[in-house]
Amino acid sequence: MTTDAQPDDAEAAEQWELVNTPLGEKWSGRTRYAAAMFFFKRGEMNAETLEVYRICARLDAENPLPIIRDRGVGKEWLQRIGYAQ
Repeated sequence: MTTDAQPDDAEAAEQWELVNTPLGEKWSGRTRYAAAMFFFKRGEMNAETLEVYRICARLDAENPLPIIRDRGVGKEWLQRIGYAQ
């Protein structure tokens, strides 16, 4: 069982780094959206939060976190990612 969990943990760690890609880097919005989709598929993010990442996907310099906060969605996600409210 440990062997099965390790690849999943490694994938989650990699996706966590990607969802935290710095703002303004080329393709960073798309990178964050792809990683957000990973967490959505695992049930760790709701659809409304994922939608904000989708909207911001083509806007590399746009931070999705304040938008998530302003829309009042994804409170659990904001806590997990360490975004002060």
